[in-house]
Amino acid sequence: MKNQQNIELTKIRQIFKNNKINDLEKNIINELEKIDKSKLNNKRLAIAVGSRGINNLSRITRIVTDFLKQNGAKPFIFPAMGSHGGATDEGQKKVLHTLGIDEKTMNCPVISSMETIKTGETSKNVPLYMDKNAYHSDGIILINRIKPHTNFFGKYESGLLKMAVIGVGKQSQALDIHKHKTPGLKNHLPEAGKKILKNGKFLGGLALVEDAYDQTMITQWLNASEIIEKEPELLKTAYQNMPCLPCQHIRILIVDEMGKDISGVGMDTNIIGRIRIADHPEPDNPIIEQIIVNNLTDKTKGNATGVGLADMITKKLFQRINFETTYKNIYTSGNFERAKIPVIAKNMQEALSFASRGCFIPSDKLTGFVRIKNTLRLDEAYISKDLQDQCLCQYDIISDNHKLLNGDGELNVF
Repeated sequence: MKNQQNIELTKIRQIFKNNKINDLEKNIINELEKIDKSKLNNKRLAIAVGSRGINNLSRITRIVTDFLKQNGAKPFIFPAMGSHGGATDEGQKKVLHTLGIDEKTMNCPVISSMETIKTGETSKNVPLYMDKNAYHSDGIILINRIKPHTNFFGKYESGLLKMAVIGVGKQSQALDIHKHKTPGLKNHLPEAGKKILKNGKFLGGLALVEDAYDQTMITQWLNASEIIEKEPELLKTAYQNMPCLPCQHIRILIVDEMGKDISGVGMDTNIIGRIRIADHPEPDNPIIEQIIVNNLTDKTKGNATGVGLADMITKKLFQRINFETTYKNIYTSGNFERAKIPVIAKNMQEALSFASRGCFIPSDKLTGFVRIKNTLRLDEAYISKDLQDQCLCQYDIISDNHKLLNGDGELNVF
């Protein structure tokens, strides 16, 4: 592809609604004050923390642990993340460490184990499991973000209910739920959640909702008995505050990085409009002809789950893949399409050559380009000039005439 280094893009800042909480600590403490204090004093409490990319997660978790200790509790943190972290005790503990959560930063124990205890089963014979250490505690507190799921649409998607089932149930639960495929996950999750939340082990959870800028906009304490009723409304709010790509029809989307800390499948399927699950229809929008991914995040630790959502990747990304960790995650979900390796290009220039060929763009008519950092950070983006009048929301132009590639055929700094 000739003169590819001369592709010029415009850097824009999309204008979304800003709903950031100004005093996060005060807001959280006000919510935690709703907890019955008799359930805290001298109680050994298990705090469930997952692996998702949640803004302020370490700060929020520390506020919760400090509050519990100030009210006489003896908290410890445990990973509630299904099969993530390679489905090992140490691997899941390392995931928490990369999120800023360990014994030193939280000033309380972090106990990681993949051992579970079966606590019952649903009416459709789905067994229910619970982390061994959480089961032997005096109560469980969930901390999780309410957000659209990357596999399905339903009354309950990603949130406290799902964490109570699949997160707290570890790989044992994830394997049993996921073997029913995507429709099974959607259909079995509500009953499994209702039953497990009634077993008396859960005090409740701190529900988090983020705005389009990836900022904490809602923190709400829900007692275990309130999660079923109130989580769906929080999910609606999350949908209403989702960011989006600048345009509905993009020829070539360049994603600087993907990873488990960005989304459960590396890139948020709700953003890119690709799901790649055999029994699930693809979304109508956005339409992206070719997706190139340049790298994995450091925090994903080589887990490239979702790499199959891309059309092209660079050699740099490929060489960072930890296949053992990735395949454990994919085996649990059963969605093997998402682990298939795309075209591997030696650098971004070659990847662009493949992508332009894939959507039949002549080398002298390079149009329809969008470049983003990742699917969490969509406030800033680079777009080709032909797309400026097609943007979905208001935007400001930060700067013009950015060369996409450097002299080595790699991306210039974002």
